[in-house]
Amino acid sequence: MEATLSERVRHRIEQQQAASEIIVGWIQAGAIVFFAVVYAISPKAFPPGTRFEPVPWTLAIYAAFTAVRIILAYRGRLNNSLVAISTVVDIAVLMITIWTFHLQYQAPPALYLKAPTLMYVFILIALRTLRFEPRYVLIAGGCGAAGWLTLFIFAAAGSGGTMPLFTHSYIDYVTSYKILRGAEIDKILSILMVTAILALALVRARKLLVNSVAEAAAATDLARFFAPEIATRLRRIEVDPIAGQGVRREAGILSVDMRGFTGLSHGMSPTELIAFLGEYQSQLVPVIQRHHGSIDKYLGDGILASFGAVAPNANYAADLCRAMEQLMVTTQSWRLERQERGLPAPLIGMAGATGEVVFGTVGHETRLEYTVIGEVVNLAAKLEKFTKREGVPTLLTRRSYVLAVAQGYQPEGTIEERPGRSIEGVADPVDLVSLSMRRLETKVN
Repeated sequence: MEATLSERVRHRIEQQQAASEIIVGWIQAGAIVFFAVVYAISPKAFPPGTRFEPVPWTLAIYAAFTAVRIILAYRGRLNNSLVAISTVVDIAVLMITIWTFHLQYQAPPALYLKAPTLMYVFILIALRTLRFEPRYVLIAGGCGAAGWLTLFIFAAAGSGGTMPLFTHSYIDYVTSYKILRGAEIDKILSILMVTAILALALVRARKLLVNSVAEAAAATDLARFFAPEIATRLRRIEVDPIAGQGVRREAGILSVDMRGFTGLSHGMSPTELIAFLGEYQSQLVPVIQRHHGSIDKYLGDGILASFGAVAPNANYAADLCRAMEQLMVTTQSWRLERQERGLPAPLIGMAGATGEVVFGTVGHETRLEYTVIGEVVNLAAKLEKFTKREGVPTLLTRRSYVLAVAQGYQPEGTIEERPGRSIEGVADPVDLVSLSMRRLETKVN
């Protein structure tokens, strides 16, 4: 499955792995500090006057190794080979420390077989699970089992030519230097079984991690096809969206269109056309979103946006008007900038209306879409076309303007009343308002 992953998803997984190595390093550093403090303050179990104390030396060397490991992890230079070597070193340091116990206590090697320090091998194996890669758990567990087997063989061989006696009595085993083969085999088997169980768990966890990262990347990409509010709604929704779900809300609708786009597009290559639309939309969309508007859909060169439909908003009309004013400033600056570069700079028309809409899910279960539906949506679209006849860049129903003022909107440009206009497809005359650039142009300049 991982072989089919995109390079971007692989990179995200590698970032998770790198973060895990940093966590492992700091856990090991914390453990070193903890054991150093415990060793310093606890009563010593070895005889007074013992010349050789391996623990301080081991902790010091391991602390230096861990510091280097953390630095490499932060710099992103802890590659797979270094992680494998680090895993082997972790186990080797523990086993060497256990081996030195018989030197410290001046006793036969069989002494260290009874050291509870072996339990730390399970901590080191468990630490490897933080990376979500089974192979490092297997390396740690394999080295742990091999290390203990080596210590067992060395102890069984005795020291100084003295062969320790084996026993079948557990009491003799715990009260003397005698060796119980079954006990040591049990320890090795325990290490191998824990390793196998954790590795199996990691195989499943790894699949979940890969799926999670891949789906998160896909969800992030797909969210860009929705308004931010809709993407948030999809993340938080407790049931699957289905066609036919909808709510009625009072909202503002904005329709934006580019003049002469069809003729202009004929002289452009596909790449130039898409780049031009991208530039145009990158100018307008942030303004709409900044005033709490949600993009409903792109209609070629057209943009349909709503205010207060996706999420209830008490100031939807005021936000609509503020957005229209700012869009006039933005589009005028964009057109002037393109003219200076000798590029086509078409006029932009826009219209707004407010009223009751239905916001919900439409389509088939294989292709759903969130959208706004209602007479006010159709009216906004018709008003946008009517701007050409009126020769103005913006039109707004007077009812919407009055509502916006009641919601706190204060026009920064001039307002032109256009009462009793007959709109094609609308039964009754409509009182309109045009937002002018006259005072706004002064602010731009």
